[in-house]
Amino acid sequence: MTAIAALAVFVVAFFFIATEKIDKVKVVLIAAGAMTVLGLAPGADVFFSEHDGIDWNVIFLLLGMMIIVGIIKGTGLFDYLAIWAAKRSKGRPYRLLVMLMLITAIASPFLDNVTTIMLVAPVTVVVCNRLRIPAHPHLIAEVLASNIGGAATLIGDPPNIIIASRAGLTFNDFLVHMAPIVVLVFIAFVLLARVLFRKSFTYDERYVAEVMSLDERKAITDPALLVRCLAVLALVIVGFMVHSVVHVEPSIVALVGAGVMLLVSRVDVSDVLDEVEWPVLVFFMGLFVMVAGLGHTGVIEEIGTWAVDAVGDNYFLAATSLLFGSAVLGAFFDNIPYAATMAPIVEGMAAGAPDPATAEALWWSFALGADFGGNGTAVAASANVVAIGIAAKTGHPISFWQFTRYGIVVTLLSTLMAWVYVALRYFS
Repeated sequence: MTAIAALAVFVVAFFFIATEKIDKVKVVLIAAGAMTVLGLAPGADVFFSEHDGIDWNVIFLLLGMMIIVGIIKGTGLFDYLAIWAAKRSKGRPYRLLVMLMLITAIASPFLDNVTTIMLVAPVTVVVCNRLRIPAHPHLIAEVLASNIGGAATLIGDPPNIIIASRAGLTFNDFLVHMAPIVVLVFIAFVLLARVLFRKSFTYDERYVAEVMSLDERKAITDPALLVRCLAVLALVIVGFMVHSVVHVEPSIVALVGAGVMLLVSRVDVSDVLDEVEWPVLVFFMGLFVMVAGLGHTGVIEEIGTWAVDAVGDNYFLAATSLLFGSAVLGAFFDNIPYAATMAPIVEGMAAGAPDPATAEALWWSFALGADFGGNGTAVAASANVVAIGIAAKTGHPISFWQFTRYGIVVTLLSTLMAWVYVALRYFS
């Protein structure tokens, strides 16, 4: 009976999260409270158990990176990059599209895709307005590139943080296993974008001169601060790469990096904390409590047992199911709660694998499906929702189906490429 109650609470909450009828932070807090009050969650253990409650490694990793990015934002670096890209493209829409996609895809693996979109999208709108070209294809392309690029590292896409924490995977593991296919998919997407957005490419020489007159160097408000921030960021990235050797969690690396950047920047702490996406952190905490309720009442164990029995000893079938299943389900539900829900189930499937390599193949299939599925619809990933919100506020509204018709095509392409990659690398 408790399992049915927990599942009911979770399904209702998931419905409101997916449809956005109610703010998702309110939804997870109410659902987490219901789980606790009804005795469905494991009591105080939700605060102290890594696998049966709130995963504080995920929370503090995001907090540290948000502080770091908030300080870097104040230097004007992202404005500089956007103006630089516009000038180098000489106002040519497709060339500009590719350059903005490239900047976004390179930044997303290290700054996370949500943060990157929040920084790049407003500047993209300004540049497009100056060129008198539609902003929506550039914004949509940036989001799709961000979700692709973010898949390359542990911190680039929120589902990866959840998966890494559950599976014990390192920053370097993601670089070795995820980055190769991400690069290939991104190249394919760049070529596909020429066809997908071809009707939106317009060029008017009268307005190009306005953009060419901009001085990107003036966007850097504090060059000395920028140098110090980039030095600290480089050290943080190195810390991520060696954390498994020095036995320091990525969350600690991020928090220490945030503290050092606050120290060397001498900025007002309250101003930086205003840049932190507190609703996102609260959303994660409530979500972990919801998932803990499913685990505590045996729902996850039952689903995991069914999944293991269904695939039997055919682990390529299991990997294929995880990849395509995650891409499909992740396209219709935010991939963050999806990853948090499925991670314990994948853990059970991986535990029965004949060797560690096969177990890891299941995790990589899951990660690729969850990450690439984030491009499927307008509500499939947080970065999508953020970009659509910015577009609406700046007078370039993007409808659900306007985004989705592009996203589905890109998701199909990337998932098929990922399936071939998984087959050749892990099962050939």
